[in-house]
Amino acid sequence: MNTQSETDRKRCREWGLDWWRLSPGQFNAITDVEGVAVGHSTIIEGEGPLVPGEGPIRTGVTAVLPHRGNLFQEKVIAAVHTINGFGKVTGFEQIRELGILESPIALAETLNVGLVADALVAHALRENREIGIGCSMNPVVGECFHGVLSDVRGRHIREHHVMHAIDNAQGGAVEEGNIGGGTGNSCFGWKGGIGTSSRRLSEVVGGFTVGTLVQTNFGSPPDLIIGDDHAGRHLLLRRRPNKISRMNQWTPSL
Repeated sequence: MNTQSETDRKRCREWGLDWWRLSPGQFNAITDVEGVAVGHSTIIEGEGPLVPGEGPIRTGVTAVLPHRGNLFQEKVIAAVHTINGFGKVTGFEQIRELGILESPIALAETLNVGLVADALVAHALRENREIGIGCSMNPVVGECFHGVLSDVRGRHIREHHVMHAIDNAQGGAVEEGNIGGGTGNSCFGWKGGIGTSSRRLSEVVGGFTVGTLVQTNFGSPPDLIIGDDHAGRHLLLRRRPNKISRMNQWTPSL
């Protein structure tokens, strides 16, 4: 299983798919926002049938750093908006209450949220002696379920994986696809992963850069739309032309 770092893999704009009114930043990535860095740690081990608690393993963790300084000492303004309340994230309540972020944002697998949060605490303790003496800290971890493509009962993400993602986070071009927290993801019935993008506003409205990073793990094939084209429906018709009536009843095999 390969990652987006392969030079022969193109992004939408490189295929001539360009419907957007706003221009991207230099890297068309969240790192076009000044100071933001992204790091990944990917775990790909084993082959063959699932052995619960053992493997095969297709998972990992992605870390997003608003800046590469000490986040606990140099907190950043933050907000949370929940569209689908089915997520098992941690750390959102303090952000809603105080409007600040004081840790990297980690993206991982659902049953590993607690393990990754513990690693973020360990990272903060390593950098800040004052934590625990009159103050605490708030780790923030988002998640997607990897149970379709990976063994999740083994909870294979360890502290050193999280530390690797944080310590190796960098700006510039962001590796995408089958990497980090996106390694075990499915999206619209095909392989999901990590994606990123950015847009620059005109100087008339401030010249700001808006960046996003997504961990894609959702949807059914008929719902896949690229531009204004129902691409998922076309792909399904190619795959099974005699089953048109079942397109809108498709569900992933869990």
